[in-house]
Amino acid sequence: MHVFLTGGTGLIGSAVLTALLADGHTVSALARSDGSAARLTAAGAAVVRGDLTDGRLLAAAARATDGFVHTASPGDESSAAVDAALLDAVLPALAGTGKPYVHTSGAWVLGDGEVDEATPADPPELTAWRVPLDARVRAAAATGVRSVVLAPGIVHAPGAGIAAAVIGGAPRTPEGALVLPGSGDQHWTTVHAGDLGRLYSLALWVAPAGSWYLGVSGHNPTVREIGIAASGGDVVGTSPAETVGRLGLFGAALLLDQQATGDRARTELGWAPAGPALLDELRAAAPALSR
Repeated sequence: MHVFLTGGTGLIGSAVLTALLADGHTVSALARSDGSAARLTAAGAAVVRGDLTDGRLLAAAARATDGFVHTASPGDESSAAVDAALLDAVLPALAGTGKPYVHTSGAWVLGDGEVDEATPADPPELTAWRVPLDARVRAAAATGVRSVVLAPGIVHAPGAGIAAAVIGGAPRTPEGALVLPGSGDQHWTTVHAGDLGRLYSLALWVAPAGSWYLGVSGHNPTVREIGIAASGGDVVGTSPAETVGRLGLFGAALLLDQQATGDRARTELGWAPAGPALLDELRAAAPALSR
């Protein structure tokens, strides 16, 4: 299959690119800069120069390839508008073709608790914009698009991802204890980037139209466990108000207490996550993260 990929140099997208190529697909990947183009070429992708705001280019790419995978995001206040415009361009171009379109959401849209694909959306403000777009993608199945939504948990790889960034950049008390976001009792549902990449490749190949899956490994450590694993030392919790005051809407999302298994993707797609758990990965990197 010839696949078009956005976000191929990001944490998720680079893992997806690796998995697609390993599964024998050819990949054309969007690149905005010379640096991104060089990295994509080195990884084995054919480069298409442009950006996420070029609707004509995206529509043409959707028509010219056998499947479309969207992992890119500006990661700022423009994210909702950029994703909506991309769907305006890509979904009509794919209508009636039966081609797959795999869209990236996030497990945070389900809010607190033990969640699965049947859990009603209850997103924090940071990710509320995703909910109507996810619904729009799934509804495109009625127009002849094999549309799939994947909702990753907190993605990690050595030295990369939210956990490494939050813990690595966390302040410390005068006594040297690492300051956690929130009390530390909340759970984060996680997934290794390599495992997630393989899930995208499976979804592209076999997921049914209108489906959606949580991309989570079933490893749901507490933030306190994450902080101790990363720092190798003492940690101290903070109040929700302190966390939001320091980190804003991102901090409010980090306060979610969420657990999930990922069983549906295992059962329906044959996904078998095998990458290292977040705590093991952080323990191995603890000296670097604690400096």
